[in-house]
Amino acid sequence: MKKYSILAFAFTGIFLMFNNGCNSNHTPQLGQDPVKKVVSAMTLKEKTELVVGTGMHFEVPDSVLPMIPEQVRRMFNRPVEWGDSVYKAMVKRISRLVPGAAGHTAAFDRLGITTTVLTDGPAGLRIQPQRPGDSATYYCTAFPIATLLASSWDIGLVENVGKAMGNEVLEYGSDVLLAPALNIQRNPLCGRNFEYYSEDPLIAGKMAAAMVRGIQSQGVGTSIKHFDANNQETHRMSVNTIVSQRALREIYLKGFRIAVQEGHPWTVMSSYNKINGTYASESHDLLTKILRDDWGFNGYVMTDWGAGTDPVAQMKAGNDLLMPGTPLQIEAVMNAVKNGILDSTFLDTNVERILNIILRSPRFNGYACSNRPDLKAHAAVARRAAAGGMILLKNDADVLPITGEGVKVALFGNSSYETIIGGTGSGDVNEAYSISIVDGLSSAGMNVSASLQETYLNYIKETRKKIGPSKNWLANIMGAKMPVPEMTVNRKMASQATGSADVALITIGRNAGEGADREIEGDFILSKTEQNLIKNVTSAFHDAGKKVVVVLNIDGVIETVSWRELPDAILLAWQPGQEAGNAIADVLTGKVNPSGKLAITFPVKYEDEPSAPNFPGVTLEGTETGTEETGASFMRRVPAEVVYKEDIFVGYRYFSTFDVPVAYPFGYGLSYTTFDYSSLKPGGDYFEGSSYTVSVDITNSGNIPGKEVVQLYLHAPAKTLTKPEEELRAFAKTVLLKPGESETVSFTLTPEDLASFDESRSAWVAEKGTYEVRIGASSRDIKFTTTFDVNDERVVREVSNALAPHREFKRLQE
Repeated sequence: MKKYSILAFAFTGIFLMFNNGCNSNHTPQLGQDPVKKVVSAMTLKEKTELVVGTGMHFEVPDSVLPMIPEQVRRMFNRPVEWGDSVYKAMVKRISRLVPGAAGHTAAFDRLGITTTVLTDGPAGLRIQPQRPGDSATYYCTAFPIATLLASSWDIGLVENVGKAMGNEVLEYGSDVLLAPALNIQRNPLCGRNFEYYSEDPLIAGKMAAAMVRGIQSQGVGTSIKHFDANNQETHRMSVNTIVSQRALREIYLKGFRIAVQEGHPWTVMSSYNKINGTYASESHDLLTKILRDDWGFNGYVMTDWGAGTDPVAQMKAGNDLLMPGTPLQIEAVMNAVKNGILDSTFLDTNVERILNIILRSPRFNGYACSNRPDLKAHAAVARRAAAGGMILLKNDADVLPITGEGVKVALFGNSSYETIIGGTGSGDVNEAYSISIVDGLSSAGMNVSASLQETYLNYIKETRKKIGPSKNWLANIMGAKMPVPEMTVNRKMASQATGSADVALITIGRNAGEGADREIEGDFILSKTEQNLIKNVTSAFHDAGKKVVVVLNIDGVIETVSWRELPDAILLAWQPGQEAGNAIADVLTGKVNPSGKLAITFPVKYEDEPSAPNFPGVTLEGTETGTEETGASFMRRVPAEVVYKEDIFVGYRYFSTFDVPVAYPFGYGLSYTTFDYSSLKPGGDYFEGSSYTVSVDITNSGNIPGKEVVQLYLHAPAKTLTKPEEELRAFAKTVLLKPGESETVSFTLTPEDLASFDESRSAWVAEKGTYEVRIGASSRDIKFTTTFDVNDERVVREVSNALAPHREFKRLQE
């Protein structure tokens, strides 16, 4: 018995050794063994293949290929060029999982490592809607653009949009959505402003955090982008953004910090541009010191597609995943480790971060996607969101809402019939349908002029034949339909329309997108044809005693002062997503009371913009090198730089500080009802402890239910640091208030809300002195003010000394 007992214990010990991984034949498995153990079991080849994406595998039509630059063309319609038969088979297999996906990470079956499917984009999931040999369709919901969502000032609304968007990501088999985008709208000509939320970092950060929470509530990930200071499309692959540390911290980084700390995104996407001399994807200061050390980010960083030039520098900087990935990048990283240029610990850390996110992905966890999300329910979400972010800019004599059965409408403007639902590029969506304004008004019971509709549709069809495809090859790859030039409407044609219409509606349309910035003439400023359209129609209808409404179906800010006195009402509808026409009709008819407010300032003229003198920068002599190291570049790399001389004075911070008149101020927006502000309750004479609370009562003093956006601005003492006249520090949107109903809105300020960034100390500092709290309906419609004192300077938070400019430049000062 004693001998048997010893043998039994020995057998048990051997079993435990095997079960604890001591068996040399046991291959660690992700999800069963510690991540570090899985990393240690990976070969160098596997590690490098994991940190480099598997390429781009969606087909580009042969008709579009000649338009694409040579350095980009080789990325499409090509066989797998790297690896052994196992790797090639793996890439072929995963590339078919979700056709139209933007990219994938490598999978390694022997280690239990699944691929991560990465898909665009900011306004909804972008995948291929139809597949060869498959009768099913895979359409997605085109939600409103980010600028419209921010105009709602409604965090709950944005989070609900995120939930619907995230559900489509989940049900169509993706793992990470490459969104949201939250770069600051520094200049109105940036081609991708429609993807971005605001000129203000608080709005941008809060909206992005809400979107991240909504999307990730569905068990999928996000990639907030483009980190950082990516505020133009001109020379975006190579432009050197020269900007002060203070402007970075207070304006361009702040929104990302909020999104990281309040949204907890799985991943962050580094941007194309350089920041103070170093590519963002190669910047240790940006990706390690700031993102991880200062903010506590614990996900992984991926490059934008084709960003940077040095894969080894990217690994060292903390850029964990190189996308879309090329064989040259794999070889560069592998050789760097073999030759001692890249310490293997850097690579192991990059791999570990990626594996930690894979563990959370639906594909790794065996989720069986249905390929049948509830598109009808999501369309309803899109419609509500679109109406919630539209802004009433003008409403003389309460022309709106348009009420009554069978109102006869003369619809002018191309975009009344081909309504622009979103921008082009990766922010585009393959939706099943879109509702034009003419269809939306017809569904709402209005009688739209059939003869005018026929005239416009024929014009659009014939003109598109003549002008051919867009010159923007990125737009063509994405299948975008660019607007045609506006149809000429003379006074005679306008007068003829008055006889069969009760009201005229003119739509002004704009579109822009990835790969190019906007123009001033004919884009920011209305074309002569558009100016004459508004002039002729308003003159004719006013002479007939009838009203005119202008709808702005636009992607970004335009000039309005030269024509805004002509129409009776102006509705800023932005690009409202696939339910555009229905949502616009909801607002025009009063089914929805407009409650949106501007999250970006409309200047009187472009030259008033503080960044106008230096946007989009200048080209430099020489030739940018390095693309041969990555094997990919989406645009020709032209040496260029842009200097952010306006410094912290971006948007309303500039206009308010320097008393520059504006067309429509930040935070502005009308309603079909009115609101009274009353019963201000300050938090005391001093800021003591860790917070200061102030409240105000908001009462609907009109006759229609409505919502109000309440805004808190702070004017801070400027004895040691220059300060803007005011900065948004908090905001809230009321519930739908019935006539006579009130709501108490409370705001709590923290020491961080008082602080400005002191470059000399690399710290956030709240100065000693008197602070003025301003509560109002916009930045220039302040209803109440109150003050409190800070008795002693407070160093709120010390941070890394990072991203210092590599040369001096003159900054704008008050």
